[in-house]
Amino acid sequence: MNRCAVPILAVVLASPAAWALTIDAKALARYDNSYLVCEATIPAMRGHRDEAYLSLWRAKADAANRAQLAQTRKSKAYQSERSRILRAGATTAASAASSPIKQECQALWGEAQKFIKAKP
Repeated sequence: MNRCAVPILAVVLASPAAWALTIDAKALARYDNSYLVCEATIPAMRGHRDEAYLSLWRAKADAANRAQLAQTRKSKAYQSERSRILRAGATTAASAASSPIKQECQALWGEAQKFIKAKP
């Protein structure tokens, strides 16, 4: 390997831009829809949607990441997936309280709490 290539590669891999959070609009729309169910089930989750999402990726809930989430939520891909989910949700009723979604909500909230508390 070229002597110049090794330091350049190290700088590129160490730079924050190389590790920037990439948000999939469709996945975010599905997450937001599920999070609404979680908020209804676990009231303590209200108002912590972005923090919980970012904790899944071990990303800080700073202004830049929140702005990126807001921008993604304004995108056409997000809006179309959100409307598709809402149309499909009208035909599918939520199941009983012992459903897997409740267990998933509890797990998500537990993980989010660990990450939020671990922040310096």
